[in-house]
Amino acid sequence: MGMPDADGPGPGDGLPGLPPEWGRVVVPDDASALAEEAERIRRELRRRAARARLRARLGLPPRPNGRLPLGLPLVVLLVAALATAAGLFAVTWTRPPRTAERPTVVPHPTPAADLVGRPLPALELVDAENAAVSLRALLPAVIVLVDACACPERAAEAAALAPPGVTVVTVAGGRRVDPTAASVGPPVRALADPAGGLRAFLRLPPRPGTATAVLVDRGGTVLRVVPELRSAEDYRADLPRLAA
Repeated sequence: MGMPDADGPGPGDGLPGLPPEWGRVVVPDDASALAEEAERIRRELRRRAARARLRARLGLPPRPNGRLPLGLPLVVLLVAALATAAGLFAVTWTRPPRTAERPTVVPHPTPAADLVGRPLPALELVDAENAAVSLRALLPAVIVLVDACACPERAAEAAALAPPGVTVVTVAGGRRVDPTAASVGPPVRALADPAGGLRAFLRLPPRPGTATAVLVDRGGTVLRVVPELRSAEDYRADLPRLAA
């Protein structure tokens, strides 16, 4: 059973008149019929409360209708866009594009200048029988590091040019000596450096396909370091100093 229209109080009901702009108001007999409308009103109240909390966190004064101004989201989006653009600019500015005309070249480390004139440390290497051999006991010597390159031609060149009394020492990595150099015989002595002590002294990491040469005189002083040995011409001029 419904109530009278809201155009005015019904006879005998004692209710005041409602605003005419509300139109016709019908109150249902069953309150459950208003559940959907009540849920919609609760959602709207929750949205307004959330907007009010957001404005309070941002330090903005409350608005009568509980709505955020349109300018605030635009400002947030603008700041985010500027921050993203600045990050991309910083990443790409210092990285020029790679082209075929400008290949990337990684410089090979060079030995410290103070190695020449320094004494060779007392290093112990191993031979083919895994016996310990003192490197200083073989001086004067042309030491060819073949841990990154077998390079038998480098050992053969050094053996052909070495003055009398000068030992040619090939040094391989790990505990296995270079079999090619071991088969040559005197003045070539094939050794291995399991601990990598000679490389650590030179501060030159092995480079694939490249041998390194070190010339050490009779007193144990380093005379010459050739980081990338291409031929015996790289140290031929220093050989007479080894035999002195």
